[in-house]
Amino acid sequence: MLTRQNFSNKLTTWFQAKRAHLPVPGRGDSNPYAIWVAEVMLQQTQVTTVWPYYENWMEKYPSISSLAVADQDQVLKSWEGLGYYSRARNLHRGAQYVTDTFNGKLPETVPELLKIPGVGTYTAAAIASLAFGIPEPLIDGNVLRVYSRVTRLTADIGLSKTKATITSELAQLINPEQPAEFNQGLMDLGRVICTPRNPDCESCPLKKICLSARTEDVESFPVKEKRKPLPHYHIVIGLIQKGDYFLIQKRPVNGLLGGLWEFPGGKIERGEKSEAALLREIKEETGLDVDLGKKIGTINHAYTHFKITMSAWFCDWIAGEAQTNASSENKWIHFSDMNTYAFPKANLKILELISPPT
Repeated sequence: MLTRQNFSNKLTTWFQAKRAHLPVPGRGDSNPYAIWVAEVMLQQTQVTTVWPYYENWMEKYPSISSLAVADQDQVLKSWEGLGYYSRARNLHRGAQYVTDTFNGKLPETVPELLKIPGVGTYTAAAIASLAFGIPEPLIDGNVLRVYSRVTRLTADIGLSKTKATITSELAQLINPEQPAEFNQGLMDLGRVICTPRNPDCESCPLKKICLSARTEDVESFPVKEKRKPLPHYHIVIGLIQKGDYFLIQKRPVNGLLGGLWEFPGGKIERGEKSEAALLREIKEETGLDVDLGKKIGTINHAYTHFKITMSAWFCDWIAGEAQTNASSENKWIHFSDMNTYAFPKANLKILELISPPT
């Protein structure tokens, strides 16, 4: 049976001894805003990837009020390449809400934190425990893995009821005097010791109470239903040139990659050739007549729920005024200005294939 004595104390003692060697953005910071930004960035993203984005973000937007007044295009550009762009939009909206509702200071209770746009149970618990010392357990993938292995949990961790049960049990184990150390220790243990593959059980502070270590089947946990194969789409896009300018379109804010800029195009329909699909998509999305020019190249990219193969062509404008049939805004910009706009990663991969026009 797990107790605060044999679980929490061992965990927090290990964390306090090792924390200097486990640097994570926002951890150990007394600034609630910094903790908020870091925890949002760390969701779905590795620590090494987050560090430069976090440092750049805190330099550009050092306070909630400075983020609140920033232009959304600027905010998205600061996030460009980090993925899951709804996180950036939610941070921006949340900062505006906190500025208007709480005079620019994050509230200290979970119920009030949950009122902030984009702040869910994980983020609220992170801010409450790490910034304000409130004993709220944090549940992320690392925590689920550690707890599943220690208890040899056979329930599917992908189910909401399983996560709720684990949250309830951790709430009984968390040390009310050291909630930040408990939560950070549990997350860091999963990140550096109790890893998905080849966990370092000999270095684990919980090895004596870990049931799966005892039965030597650690990597059988956690239990989770296997994902179905991701759908794969073939996409075509066109870099439409009109004189010295190229057309870019802004994606609708309320949707995948909302608020980012991209080049016109779309999915190839069954039985359709790439070139014909591109001409059709450009006509449907922009109303323009174009000639296809040189093919730029093809890239592959994976999103959370699907994969794409994207091919791109240069196109020459013939006639028409660009319409916003599938976008919220159109702009004709010079190629040298491309780097001032926030593009999805797939479009950035296409741009990397291009030498600036002379």
